[in-house]
Amino acid sequence: MSNSSSISEFLLLPFADTQELQLLHFALFLGIYLAALLGNGLILTAVACDHRLHTPMYFFLLNLSVIDLGCISTTVPKAMANSLWDTRTISYTGCAAQVFLFVFLISAEYYLLTVMSYDRYVAICKPLHYGTLLDRRACAQMAAAAWGSAFLNALLHIFNTFTLPLCRGNVVNQFFCEIPQILKLSCSQSLLSEVWVLVGNVFVDFGCFVFIVLSYVQIIRAVLRMPSEQRQHKAFSTCLPHLAVVSLFLSTAMFAYLKPLSISSPSLDLVVAVLYSVVPPAVNPFIYSMRNQELKVALNKVISLTFFTAGKLLTCLHN
Repeated sequence: MSNSSSISEFLLLPFADTQELQLLHFALFLGIYLAALLGNGLILTAVACDHRLHTPMYFFLLNLSVIDLGCISTTVPKAMANSLWDTRTISYTGCAAQVFLFVFLISAEYYLLTVMSYDRYVAICKPLHYGTLLDRRACAQMAAAAWGSAFLNALLHIFNTFTLPLCRGNVVNQFFCEIPQILKLSCSQSLLSEVWVLVGNVFVDFGCFVFIVLSYVQIIRAVLRMPSEQRQHKAFSTCLPHLAVVSLFLSTAMFAYLKPLSISSPSLDLVVAVLYSVVPPAVNPFIYSMRNQELKVALNKVISLTFFTAGKLLTCLHN
């Protein structure tokens, strides 16, 4: 039996027992990580450089790309390093920092997706008031509220989780430090404070979920009443990617945290954690760029400019 004061490091869940499979997981995670960096980096560059994308929808999309980059960078590089060097360890401080950053960024993503549903609701259902309701100041305030609320939420979780005495060793059954897995190491009688925080989170998250659902009910009703098929197509092209991202994020995250203990296992927990923490940041940029013509044009310009600049540079170096 050990106490948190005597724990200097945690042992994370290895992906496989053999070095060859560890290297395979390293290569897989490296590919996903590079795809996330490329996709989100292109969106950041396109939105920042193209003045036609300086609108509320793309401002929130830029924030989402920053969050996705931070989220996947919090968990995947450490997992890749452990696979490459065939180790399982993470320091106590590193684990606490990972929990804080992950909760902060995941919460910020959820709150921002809620704000983005409001943006789409106003754009489709109240187009004449769009410039008034979502001016620069309002957008900045809503983004700041999402980031600030997530920061306070992460502080609350990190304080409640890492002040608990850890009585059941230091083995975390996950490839990164996750709150449910840390709680399993704690004394059962000391869990009430964090349980109440989690219950409060469930109510807040459920409220956001209801808001998103109601927003999209109104959006779909408004789109179906549009007389022009072209207007319907344009409306759906901006709403469906957001709805797909919300569905992917919520379905995997809710399953991870609300699944019954009777079906819990290390392998299932690992797969679910990858689905809600690694996959969304990698696929979000491609979901948003598939149906959005404005973003496609901006991304093509960025890619063309990149290749042109690289070509000129290689020519200069050759000469």
